[in-house]
Amino acid sequence: MAFSAAFLFAAAAVSAPHDNLNATLWYQTSAEFRANSLQTYKMASLTLKDALTDKNWTALPTQTTDFQQLPPAIIVDIDETILDNSPAAAQAILEQDQGFNLKRWDRWVAAAKAQAVPGAVDFLNLAGQNGVTVLYISNRECAPRAAVKDSCPQKTDTLKNLQASGVKQVDASQIWLKSEQKDWTSEKESRRLKAAQQYRVIMLLGDDFGDFLPQVKHNITPAKRFELVDQYQQYWGSRWFMLTNPTYGSWETILQQPKQQYLQGF
Repeated sequence: MAFSAAFLFAAAAVSAPHDNLNATLWYQTSAEFRANSLQTYKMASLTLKDALTDKNWTALPTQTTDFQQLPPAIIVDIDETILDNSPAAAQAILEQDQGFNLKRWDRWVAAAKAQAVPGAVDFLNLAGQNGVTVLYISNRECAPRAAVKDSCPQKTDTLKNLQASGVKQVDASQIWLKSEQKDWTSEKESRRLKAAQQYRVIMLLGDDFGDFLPQVKHNITPAKRFELVDQYQQYWGSRWFMLTNPTYGSWETILQQPKQQYLQGF
């Protein structure tokens, strides 16, 4: 009887409403997610040759002069672009934790066992085979850990995870994390500008609008973000590639309460 009561209690806890339940289920179980990721990376792979051949090709609107002879590079986000962290989201749901738990997230990063997003590794290895440097610009944050001398253990963990996922040409110099340098905040523009000084950046890949443009993650409306998407129509699917992520991101954090105000019924 006691076992049955405990089982029912656990089942009830797991099935209780959680804001991220359906989004995480979609990410982990849907054929649609897998197909979307594969087609995104396939299109990026098919575009790679043209991007390398055309010396005037750049994915950075700010890169307008004296870039043609720079070596080519691609900028990618890491989380939900290259590495699938949905187990961390799933664990939060199972623990009925509605908020972001930094300690749990850091334990997940330290484990270095995230699987690759479908299609990502083949694309990254193709880029490497064609002499393209891949820069991993991520908002994984450098932060000290007790009894660990490494000034940025998260960078060490991330490199280990990327290598374990099958990425063949990657080293620590290609991974640029939040707080690694003083001006490397969650706004990634300073890191993109640094990349533009050294490379002809031919593609951007990410799962958040902030992986492509600055000043789009705070104090902005969905309508204004829509305008910016349309303004840069020529970039999508050739220079910019967006991965789908309904589980978290600036698409949600820009919304004001109550969020129901944004719903448009018939």
